[in-house]
Amino acid sequence: MKFMLLQHYGRVEGDVPPMSEWAPADVEAHIKFQKDVNADLRDSGEFVEAQALTGPDLAKIVLAADGPPIVTDGPFAESKELLAGWRMVDVESEERAIEIAARVSESPGPGGVPLRQQIEVREVMGPIEPTG
Repeated sequence: MKFMLLQHYGRVEGDVPPMSEWAPADVEAHIKFQKDVNADLRDSGEFVEAQALTGPDLAKIVLAADGPPIVTDGPFAESKELLAGWRMVDVESEERAIEIAARVSESPGPGGVPLRQQIEVREVMGPIEPTG
């Protein structure tokens, strides 16, 4: 069973500033934690993929039009609604995906304090193959 573990900007316990305002050592510790989780999942055969996304300040909204598409830099919902990244795992059960999500939720923030970040767990239904 494959699951996407989705991490969102701002969905953390307490009042935590955006990562762009963290001390460099705190950012480094957070990224190391994420890489260590990925290494453990790779070792257990459960890792599929993990990707981080650029911040919302670099995101674009694209809307089809009669001519060229309309491309804007917003408006966006509050930052807590934006996807920060994801991790895909291939596990035996939903319970295991939840266990991994709980571990990821504890990633360190400023001062090493666990973020207790909300992680959305979604089962992957399968690939959508192109036609023709």
